[in-house]
Amino acid sequence: MQHGKYRFIVGFLAPPLLVYAVFVVSPFVQAFQISLTDWSGLVGTARFVGADNFVRLWESEEFWNALRHNVYMLALVPLVTLALGLFFAFMLNVGGRRRPNQVVAGVAGSRLYTFVFFLPQVISITIIAVIWFNIYNPDPDDGMLNSLLGAVGLEGLQNAWLGEKSLALWCISAVMVWGHVGFFVVLFSAAMASIPRDVYEAALLDGAGRSHTFFRITLPLLWDTVQTGWVYMGIIALDAFALVQIMSVNMGGPDGATDVMPLRLYLTAFRDSQYGFAAAMGVAMLVVTMAFAVLTLRFARRERIEY
Repeated sequence: MQHGKYRFIVGFLAPPLLVYAVFVVSPFVQAFQISLTDWSGLVGTARFVGADNFVRLWESEEFWNALRHNVYMLALVPLVTLALGLFFAFMLNVGGRRRPNQVVAGVAGSRLYTFVFFLPQVISITIIAVIWFNIYNPDPDDGMLNSLLGAVGLEGLQNAWLGEKSLALWCISAVMVWGHVGFFVVLFSAAMASIPRDVYEAALLDGAGRSHTFFRITLPLLWDTVQTGWVYMGIIALDAFALVQIMSVNMGGPDGATDVMPLRLYLTAFRDSQYGFAAAMGVAMLVVTMAFAVLTLRFARRERIEY
């Protein structure tokens, strides 16, 4: 009987595990193998070079510049995105005025606001990049942002935006926040809906304000969801390939101000035909991503609160 049960479990799990091994694990192994060669992309040109690509990577100023930009985005984008997502979700679910026979309520029109917040999620990242590229257009007649600033008499704030070295990376980061905050509004709203209303009602009737309710009740009860969202958003910040490729000046410009690791990998492989070196970058990206996920899950861990 026991053997039959184990055969059923193995037979049930074997196909998905095989698919996962072939299409997920195998590419990682192949990438590591390629990183130990000087493969140029042509059949029969790979030569084993050991750790030379990793030594070269360690000494590459371009790679460290790209990694530094990814770290900046990793520190900023998840924090701002999750903070805005939590704030908007709290206001949509709990932040409205008290109504007759209803102690806890969201703001009026919360369903409409939820739809508006989530709208960027149904738009392709390519379309989002093209839209914001035109919004940031420095031409006062064609660029929506500069045109708007000029229309309200703020010509002094008009800028080149994506063409300004000190602003370009932060402009792209703002688009990343705009494009993903709606997802977390919906995610956190769903999590808040599972919190019993009695908890909020008891706190409000005892005189707790909105801020105390958020930090003492909502955030602790949503911490597991916030932790998962932080990892998810951090991985997106470590990627940022599509936005940077489309929006930046000359892919990573001006003067390398928006260069990121995925874009550096892409250019190294497909422009310079240095696939072995590019694979080493991919391995480094894997290490950085896994380290970020492990550290986040480790240091953001809290005792689970039951309700």
